[in-house]
Amino acid sequence: MTEQKEISWGDWIKAHDDPADNRKKPEALDHITVLDCSYANIAGCFATSVLSEFGAEVIRIEPPEGDPARTFTPWGLTHKDTGLGYLNEGRNKFHITLDLSKPEGQDIFKKLAKNVDIVVETYKPGQMDEWGIGYRDLQKLNPGIIYCAIYTYGQFGPKASCGKADVDIVDQAYSGITAVTGELPDDPDNPKPSEVPTKQGNWMGWYAGGGWAATAILAALHFRNLTGKGQFIDVSPAEAFGRCINYGLTYYQEFKEVIPRVGNYDVGVFPYTYFKCKDGFAFLSGFSDINWKALCTIINRPDLQQQYPTIFDRLNLDNMKVMYKEIEKWTMEHTYDEIYEAVMDYNKNIGEGVVVPGRISAPMETMKAENWWVRMTFEKIDDPYYDELVIANQPWKMTESPPRVKWVCRPVGADNEYVYNVKFGWGPEQLKELKEKGVI
Repeated sequence: MTEQKEISWGDWIKAHDDPADNRKKPEALDHITVLDCSYANIAGCFATSVLSEFGAEVIRIEPPEGDPARTFTPWGLTHKDTGLGYLNEGRNKFHITLDLSKPEGQDIFKKLAKNVDIVVETYKPGQMDEWGIGYRDLQKLNPGIIYCAIYTYGQFGPKASCGKADVDIVDQAYSGITAVTGELPDDPDNPKPSEVPTKQGNWMGWYAGGGWAATAILAALHFRNLTGKGQFIDVSPAEAFGRCINYGLTYYQEFKEVIPRVGNYDVGVFPYTYFKCKDGFAFLSGFSDINWKALCTIINRPDLQQQYPTIFDRLNLDNMKVMYKEIEKWTMEHTYDEIYEAVMDYNKNIGEGVVVPGRISAPMETMKAENWWVRMTFEKIDDPYYDELVIANQPWKMTESPPRVKWVCRPVGADNEYVYNVKFGWGPEQLKELKEKGVI
């Protein structure tokens, strides 16, 4: 231990969890096999991406014409016929085709499911059961199977049989979060066209659903290790995203009022928001009383600290608007670097309270940041099908069983021959016959 302490913590931990060495280490889930039956749904794809990064063998099942998720892309742009969105969530997966609506497809699926650990699906509730390949059918063949179904309204309840497809924007809206997201109206009775409830910039409903699904699956795997029992997992992405609602629900319960849309203000802390500066926007946080005093000192406005001395003064929305404008007068006279230097100089040399600065980065600025490349947050992968691509890597750095991306994606049905040959011993003639029947 003494010897280890002779080097800095940063050097020591990098030497032990450097993602550049992750391919030399064991994979936590390399004994696990997953069937991914998510359809037109990134929540299921993301859940199985997480499992695949930890080493699980994920077999992604698409209809013969391909999954619509492959078409999710900005302005119809594709890379080698694959949408840009799917290139993020096809990682490490084997891709086969199989028509689950046909009896022959259902029979093949049952044979596959008999020997896997996990099934993930995103069809409407009861669809897989109607086809004879739902959880209560599969558990008879494979009692240890872990079956995760993802759907906006869940598998039971008044809305479960509504017939609507699971789509991200509905997941977001139904969660309750969209209603409090967006610009603060200057005149609530006559809002501007831009002052409306606003969805998140990316598919946060789907990603929350997929992330929570992966968490539950890992817990179910642990439970199976202890008991030998598999189980059914029912995940609503709307509930998953709603889990991120913070104090909105408890506020309503206590006061029977809904927190209004407040834009970039936060009804729990101020200042904790973005301010325009000479070359973009700067984030400043200094919401506790001592930190607020520090910020007022930095911008040479002791009068603001005297006028709004307590957190309760600063949580009044009308007061927030006044303070915001006064702080922004200072930030607009400086570049972000100047703001950063002034804040950090105060934090280091005076230290009576701490102010936290941050910069709003465009995607390309984030992508160029040295810190993220050193940590392999981004990685260039020379993919055998899609050539060299930069990917957003997994966020976990681990000393013993780190995750990794082995390949980016594969075309529709690219692994039919490999998977069906390995699982069933089928040769080219049998595969050709199934293809002619439209089963694969």
